[in-house]
Amino acid sequence: MLRPVRADRRTTSPRSAAPLGRRLPLVAAAVVAAGLTAACGPSSEPAGSAAAATAGQSAQALSDPQSATPTAETSPTASASPTASASASASASPTASRAPSGSASSGGGSAKPARTSAAPAPAKVPGPGYDSSADAQKQIDAALRAAKADGRMVLLDFGANWCGNCKAADKVFAQSQTAGILGASYHLVKVDIGGNSSANSALLRKYSPSGGTYTMPVLVVVSPSGTVRTDTHVTGNPSLTADGINAFLRKWAS
Repeated sequence: MLRPVRADRRTTSPRSAAPLGRRLPLVAAAVVAAGLTAACGPSSEPAGSAAAATAGQSAQALSDPQSATPTAETSPTASASPTASASASASASPTASRAPSGSASSGGGSAKPARTSAAPAPAKVPGPGYDSSADAQKQIDAALRAAKADGRMVLLDFGANWCGNCKAADKVFAQSQTAGILGASYHLVKVDIGGNSSANSALLRKYSPSGGTYTMPVLVVVSPSGTVRTDTHVTGNPSLTADGINAFLRKWAS
C-alpha cells in the first residue's frame, strides 16, 4: 500500500544552483588569467596591479602622445650607425690624389734624355808670320794651361818671317780644313827664331835638344803635361801641302 508523500518533505534546495551559476564567470576568468600568465611568464606583481598599471599607461599615452613615441633624436640606431662616417671616410680617401699621373708613369717614353757636355770652343789659330816682339815663353805657358783644361795638344812652330817653307806652311794653316783640325785639337804657338832673340833660341833647344842645323819650320807637338811627343827636326818635316800637314796633325792629335 502506497504511502502518501508528505507535502512538507524537503526537496533538494534550488539555492545550490544559483551559487554555481555565479561561479562560472569567475572560473572562466581564472582560466584566462592562468593562460596569460603561462604565455607572458610569471609576474612579481598581482594580476590586478598589472592591469591597473596597463590602464594607467594607456591613459597617459592618450593624454601625451609625444612622450609615448620615441623620436629619431633619441634613437641609438641613428646616432651609433657607422654608415655616414664610413661614407665620409670614403670621400676623404687619398687614393685619387695619390694616383700617379701620366707624366710620372714608368717607361722609357717619359724619361728625360741624358745631358751631353757641350763641345769646347775651337782654339784660336794665329795668323801668318812670326811676332818677334812676343814673349814666347808666356805664350807656351798659357797654351800648356789651356791644354791641361781641355785636353788638346800644344803645337810649337819655330820659324822665321823670311823662311819660304814657313810661308808655305802658313798658307796651309790658313785653309779651312787645316784650320779646323788645328782649332779642334791643338793650341798653336808660333816662335820667331829668325832674329837675334836668344830667349827664343833657348826655347828651340829646350823642346828640340838634338842640336845641329835646323830646317825650318820646326814643328814640335807637346802633350798637356809638357812632354814632347814628336819633333820634325828629328823625324823630318811632312810635305808642306794640305794633305801632308793634315795627316801629320791628325796623327798626333790624340
